[in-house]
Amino acid sequence: MREPISLQETDMQAALAAALDRARQADGTVSREDAVSIFRRHIGRHQGEIRRLFEGRQLKGIAAASTLAQLMDGAIASLFALARIMTRAPDSGLCLCATGGFGAGLLAPYSDIDLLFLTGENPAPETTAQVEYMLYFLWDLGVRVGHATRSIEGCLEAAREDLTIRTTLLDARCIVGDDTLFADFGVRFSKREEAALSFIHDKIDEREKRHKRFGDNPYMVEPNIKEGRGGLRDLQTLNWMTRVLQDNDGLNPASTLKPHEPAFTTLGLLTEQEANRARRAWNFLWTIRLHLHYIAGRADERLAFDVQPVIGGRMGYAGHGRQQGVERFMRHYFLTTREVMRLSRILEPSIMQRLQGPIREAPYHGPSLSAEDATHFRLINEQIAPADAACFDSEPRLMVKMLDAAFRENLVLHPTAIQQLIRNERRIASLREDPLTMQVFLALLMQPTEMNREHARPSGADWLTILNDTGFLGALLPDWSRIVGQMQFDTYHIYTVDEHNIEAVRMLGWIEAGAMADEIPLVYELARDMQSRRAMYVATLLHDIAKGRGGDHSVLGAEVAQQVCPQLGLDAEETETVSWLILHHLLLSQTAFRRDIDDPRTILDLADIIQSPERLRLLLLLTIADMRAVSPNVWNAWKATLLRELYSRVAEVLEGGLAATERDERVSHAKELVRDGLVQQGIADEQADHFLSLGYAGYWLGFDADTHIRHARLVLDSEVHSAPLTIEATPIPQRDVTEITIFSADHSGLFSQIAGGLAVAGASIVDARIHTLSDGMALDTFWVQDGNGRAFETPLQLARLNSLIEQALSSRLAIGDELGRLSDQRTARRMRAIHVPSRVVIDNRASERHTIIEINGRDRPGLLYDITRTISEQSLQISSAHITTYGMRAVDVFYVRDLVGLKVTSDSRMAEIRTALIATLSGDDTNHPSKPVAA
Repeated sequence: MREPISLQETDMQAALAAALDRARQADGTVSREDAVSIFRRHIGRHQGEIRRLFEGRQLKGIAAASTLAQLMDGAIASLFALARIMTRAPDSGLCLCATGGFGAGLLAPYSDIDLLFLTGENPAPETTAQVEYMLYFLWDLGVRVGHATRSIEGCLEAAREDLTIRTTLLDARCIVGDDTLFADFGVRFSKREEAALSFIHDKIDEREKRHKRFGDNPYMVEPNIKEGRGGLRDLQTLNWMTRVLQDNDGLNPASTLKPHEPAFTTLGLLTEQEANRARRAWNFLWTIRLHLHYIAGRADERLAFDVQPVIGGRMGYAGHGRQQGVERFMRHYFLTTREVMRLSRILEPSIMQRLQGPIREAPYHGPSLSAEDATHFRLINEQIAPADAACFDSEPRLMVKMLDAAFRENLVLHPTAIQQLIRNERRIASLREDPLTMQVFLALLMQPTEMNREHARPSGADWLTILNDTGFLGALLPDWSRIVGQMQFDTYHIYTVDEHNIEAVRMLGWIEAGAMADEIPLVYELARDMQSRRAMYVATLLHDIAKGRGGDHSVLGAEVAQQVCPQLGLDAEETETVSWLILHHLLLSQTAFRRDIDDPRTILDLADIIQSPERLRLLLLLTIADMRAVSPNVWNAWKATLLRELYSRVAEVLEGGLAATERDERVSHAKELVRDGLVQQGIADEQADHFLSLGYAGYWLGFDADTHIRHARLVLDSEVHSAPLTIEATPIPQRDVTEITIFSADHSGLFSQIAGGLAVAGASIVDARIHTLSDGMALDTFWVQDGNGRAFETPLQLARLNSLIEQALSSRLAIGDELGRLSDQRTARRMRAIHVPSRVVIDNRASERHTIIEINGRDRPGLLYDITRTISEQSLQISSAHITTYGMRAVDVFYVRDLVGLKVTSDSRMAEIRTALIATLSGDDTNHPSKPVAA
């Protein structure tokens, strides 16, 4: 039976002392080998017990971190005594101090132990030997030690020169040694010359730089819980500010502080509710940090995808309705980081005011408010603030008037104004039916983005960020509060839902300001001529308002808009426009990236839904703003090209063009252009006629004249030289793609072999057009990108693409083996936690001539190769393919026909195809390597 282990600090130290006593030799020393073994067993045994209790939820995060620190305190104190005996060091002249996080009395399992060996001005040689003995001993134990050996004067000098050292010394505490030396250090350090106010300004600057380095946005879906915005370091920064304030006021922090309670909760500057929230946030973040360390087996502070569900499960977050347990856990995390940021905004103004003393202020006499209303405000350093902290509680409408004045006169909100907005969040609910409130809110939302950022007024998105962080937005719009901090557990969206919506508004502002005019000039022109600006901005803000409720968020969001828009003051027409835009906000992107936009049926169906040129313009703007707000990596020139072409074709229909009867005329016109071009290039008439006889109608409608002429040269040259295979790779960097044209004899499995070769080359197919000519030759066109969503451009890259395609088509490339190897290399461990359900949809309505197969599943190297091989084995011909990836989710759409060129209409046949494709996709979650192509 295992002997019970006490985790009381005195018991732990007594157990170690007893073990050392048993190992002492006659002269009172302990052999180094025996001592290291005793310490290692002692620390390992107690660390294991702490971990067991923590993971069994018998110890919370702060308690476990505190116990780990106490364990190391006792071990270090015992080592100090042993080292003094072994080196015959004097009893005074050395104090061993904990600094940094360890000095604060909390320790994560794999964090460094920060130690200060505090000595007199001229330490004895034996004291130096004692320090060296301890350091080498700790290294032998495998303890990661951050250390410094300094005198008191050395500490003060280092603190003056280095902000980091000054900060770590704030938390210095004596573990063992010369108490008098440490007391002298404490007195001199608290009375040093540097101004407390200067230190706080330096810490704020340091924090802003850290936020930029680790992700300035706190709502990134893989956050750094220690260094990121709203993380543990921000809470520690508040603690350091508090310590400086207490030193400045001559207070003893330890006298009012409960064990391991945040120091800033003792200042009397927080309400009891705010202090309780701070304690919960402190404990919650420490609990996550300990889980991260234990799971990784090292000091890991990043909450990556693969550990999120593990930690969520360990902390008891189970699924609820359609929401996964991991999503509930991460929402709690994001709400906690928001609370940390709010604490900073609440505390910092009060701390600064305490240090600054009487502030220089002036009465506010701005033109935006009446003389009576103006008396409720003041200007502090030209920033607007409430004159009385209680005025918002008694008259909440003053909050709106303050925002309006700041907006109209381009005034910055003083930190105390932000503080009072946060503290009066609940009073905002009383303003939901107030016309002035909604008027001001819409004005803030639609504030244009100014390109000259140095002197620019805050944009609508800037105001939304303030309103969201203070809780104003969620209190004003209850539906918004449901998406605050809501995570989308995928690798596609990098922001929480609320932050994504705000980012979409930011993108819309940039579009309107012309920031994207070089990328897609059409959109800038459309934005300048917007007829429904209010509806456009409201729709962008609310487009994902119903995410996470279960069901189609577009449908539910349209219903929410019908209720919210009148409340915001929009008229019936604007409300209908907003509702319609939200209902269809995915329509253009899903069509452009998943459907054949050369199919007239696709365009006509879209036109039937959209009906209005103005709606089409607004929908394109919303689509682009939405996509740009997902992630910097989602948007590229190829997607811009597809959306622009789709817009142009639908606009043409809405203007009265593209009647079905015009199909033959379009084909004839395309052929005439090609003939004229070939003649101008010196191609003989009979050769031109031969090429014009090869393509079917779909081919002539699917490319422009320049591409047709390029194809003609390729086909005619191949025939002249009797080349069995011709491959041409053409970079199109302005579209972020490389176009690959392949001319070869058609055969079953051709697409699959090409897809396999491209996958081995590291190329992602984003679109494909497959054409079998009248002479039985295949003229296939693939548009591909590299792993960064860009075109292959260098001669070496293009040569490798050509070589691997040729090897694949000649069966000299072991595609299955190569893809299996790539799968092992490319599948990141953290991505395996993302569950992507497999789904196959077969549609016979969206195209007149083809059956459309839409396949959803986990992306992996060789997925397209496996899918197309299965389609070929099902005796289907692929006419076009449209490949889209959303993080780890692949959505591949194929236009297919059977071997006699007809749609697949039999229910049993469609069921057979669906079963085969689902079986192919089943390897996604188990990371099965691709199989070699069938002989």
